[in-house]
Amino acid sequence: MFLITLMLLMVGFPVAFTFAGVAVIFGVLTQGVDLFAFMPYRIMSVMQNTILMAVPLFIFMGIVLQKTKLAEQLLEAMGELFGNVRGGLAVSTILVGSLLAASTGVVGASVVAMGVISLPVMLKHHYKKTLASGVICASGTLGQIIPPSIVLIILADVLSVPVGDLFKGAVMPSLILVGGYILYVLIIAQFDKQAAPAFKGKNHNLKKSTQYLLVAKAVLPPLSLIIAVLGSIFSGIATPTESASIGAVGALVLAIFYKRLNWAMLRETSIETIKITSMVFAILIGATAFSMVFTYNGGDTLMEALIMQLPAKEMSFILLSMLIILILGFFIDFIEISLIIVPIFYPIAQSLGIDMTWFAILIAMNLQTSFLTPPFGFSLFYLKGVAPKSIQTMDIYKGVMPFIAIQIMVLMSLILFPTWYGFADF
Repeated sequence: MFLITLMLLMVGFPVAFTFAGVAVIFGVLTQGVDLFAFMPYRIMSVMQNTILMAVPLFIFMGIVLQKTKLAEQLLEAMGELFGNVRGGLAVSTILVGSLLAASTGVVGASVVAMGVISLPVMLKHHYKKTLASGVICASGTLGQIIPPSIVLIILADVLSVPVGDLFKGAVMPSLILVGGYILYVLIIAQFDKQAAPAFKGKNHNLKKSTQYLLVAKAVLPPLSLIIAVLGSIFSGIATPTESASIGAVGALVLAIFYKRLNWAMLRETSIETIKITSMVFAILIGATAFSMVFTYNGGDTLMEALIMQLPAKEMSFILLSMLIILILGFFIDFIEISLIIVPIFYPIAQSLGIDMTWFAILIAMNLQTSFLTPPFGFSLFYLKGVAPKSIQTMDIYKGVMPFIAIQIMVLMSLILFPTWYGFADF
């Protein structure tokens, strides 16, 4: 089932129909047509799931904020503030990526926005093409792990963990990852003087207090939205689904604040939200059929028996599952991995007594890497689509390698030292 699915995906068949089609063929051949009598009940349970209602709301919030040119204002303000430091433009790009991740959670929007705005500025000021490309791809994918992440919402549903717990658990690993990116850029800038030179922005003559004011004006609106969304969850005032609606309304308020709310923008945003949400739910239904056939044919039992024969079962399972997810991330999207592979690992992790919140954060951190890994990392395609002709695909591939290494190091520290991040030692 997996080999045929992977081959069809490589050829270019649509993901949802590939999973559903393979499930139908194998289901009919092994169990008969009657097996699919259960499908309407499974689809109904997906559609009635209140946790998944947060998905379209957070997508809507992200697209509205993209249309308000929020990224542009943030990048310009932060670039002015850090420009006179070696690697300052790259540091400001990482910080803006973090803020966009926390306020939008839409990876494609962040990479494209920063590719259009920040990449030409870095190239103009003689940044190395590899470093500039790597910084944009890596910081643009932070929406995978920084709450409110769509991945965390899907994983919460698959692993039966409260979304609020996952959002809280993801905060510390996110900060460590962002810190790792910034540290890498500053070290490279110091040792390689040509990699990330300092520059003086158009407002460099202004007083520091005026520069800080400009930064505050750019940062405070999205920051207030982040506090409203995450604060309402962490304080227990609202459920994640309710906070998603707060985020959607808050994004519209910001659009009014920036005087960019109009019917054309609202219509365009709604259509894009429906397209992305339909894609997610189509994959979810295809994945439901695939996992049902896989389970009814004893695939989960076979996997469990294999894992149980390994030495040091818990650690072997964690390392093996992370390796499988990392390798699959080279070829297929995070949604398919979350909905097909993770449900197979879930009962095994449960039987081994593994903390599901910690396991979900490990998966989310690993899935973030899938956006950067050549040859099919989505962020690489997003950036290539908007990059100048002087940026070759190989420049982007080389640029992301150090950031993939940083992600894997943070992932390994999360596996080996869970207590550092506030999780119980398994």
